[in-house]
Amino acid sequence: MSPVLHTLPIPSGSTVASILPTLERVLGGGAPPLLPVPEADAKETTRLTDALHPGEPIDAIPDADDVALVMATSGTTGVPKGAMLTARALRASGDATHRRLGGPGSWLLALPAHHIAGMQVLLRSLLAGRTPVVVDVVTGFDPGDLPAAVDAMTGPRRYTSLVPTQLVKVLDHPGATAALAALDAVMLGGAATPAPLLRRALDAGIRVVRTYGMSETCGGCVYDGVPLDGATVRIADDSRVLLGGDMVASGYRGLPGHPAFAEPGWFRTDDAGTLSGGVLTIHGRLDEAISTGGLTVVPQVVESVLLEHPAVRECAVLGVPDDRLGQRVVAAVVPAAGFAPTVEDLREHVRAALDATAAPREVRLLDALPLRGPGKTDRNALRKSWPSAR
Repeated sequence: MSPVLHTLPIPSGSTVASILPTLERVLGGGAPPLLPVPEADAKETTRLTDALHPGEPIDAIPDADDVALVMATSGTTGVPKGAMLTARALRASGDATHRRLGGPGSWLLALPAHHIAGMQVLLRSLLAGRTPVVVDVVTGFDPGDLPAAVDAMTGPRRYTSLVPTQLVKVLDHPGATAALAALDAVMLGGAATPAPLLRRALDAGIRVVRTYGMSETCGGCVYDGVPLDGATVRIADDSRVLLGGDMVASGYRGLPGHPAFAEPGWFRTDDAGTLSGGVLTIHGRLDEAISTGGLTVVPQVVESVLLEHPAVRECAVLGVPDDRLGQRVVAAVVPAAGFAPTVEDLREHVRAALDATAAPREVRLLDALPLRGPGKTDRNALRKSWPSAR
C-alpha cells in the first residue's frame, strides 16, 4: 500500500528552523510524504487540506514510495493542485542550483516556505550544510529587515530568493538595496521580471539571476534562459514550453492522467516561448492572451511597455468582457510616487510602441496589485473587481 500523506505545518519567522531535521529526512528519503501548510494561516491550511487530502495514501504511481513532498500550486482556478515531488528530484534541483551559482553557500529565507521557492531555500541550506537566516514575512515583506539579515549571513557565498514585487520595494529602500548588492546572487522568480525593474537592480549592483520554473519542476529549473544541469526544454508546435528532466514532478495528487504530465518525464506548461541558441524566452501565458476585435494581445508584452513609463511602478494588463469587441484591454496600475497617470497618457505611450489594439481602453489606479502565491498577480481577482462589461 502507498504511504499516507501527512501535513507539515510551517512555522513563521526564525522558528522555521524547527522543521529542518524533518526536511533533512525528506531529502534522504526517510520521511513519509508531507504536505507543507502555513501554521499561522488557518484559512489557507484548510484550503490546501480540503483540496489535497492528507491522511489518505499517495496515488498508486510507480514511484509512490519515493514521493517526499506534495507542493501546492498557487491555483489559477482557485483550486490548488499538488505536485508530487520525489526526494531524488529535490536533491537534483538543489545540487544543480549550487553548481550553476558557483558552489554551495548560506541562504536567506524571505518567502513563505509552504510555497516551492521558499521551501527550496530551506532544502538548499540543508544541502549546503548551513542554517538559513530568516526574515519573517507572515505580516508582509519589510525591506528594512534585510540589512541586519544579510549581515547575519556567513560566507563564503551568500544567496537569497525573491519575487519581483519584493524587489520593487527593495529598490525604494537604499539600505536594503545595498544589502542585496552584497550577496553573490539574488534569485528572482515566481513571476516575469519587467525589463525596467531588472535594469534598476543591475544598475544598483544586485546580481540578479532570473529563474523560470514552478512547483511541478521543483521550482526554477531554467536560469537566465538556460536550463540547469539535468533539465531540458523544448517548444511544442503551438509555442507551448515543455520542461523535462530530473526535477519534474511525478504528477498531480489525485489527478491521474492529467494532460500536463501526459508524456513521461515532461511537464507541459501553460506558457508560450521560443528557444534561440539554447536560450529560452517566455512570451506569456497561453491562457491569458486577450482576443479583442478579432486580434490577439499578449498582456505581458503590453505590461513591459507600460513599465517603461515613468509614472508606472507596477501594472497588470488583462481582458474583460465587452459586447462589441469580445474582450477589451484594460490595465490596473500602481503609480510611482507623486504620479497619477491617465488612460490618455498610457494609451499614447503604448501606441508609440505597439499596435493601437494593445493600448488599454481603461486604467484603474491601485495601491497594490492583488497577488496569489508569493508573487504572481491575481488576474482573476482583478477581473472580478472590474466594472461590468459595456
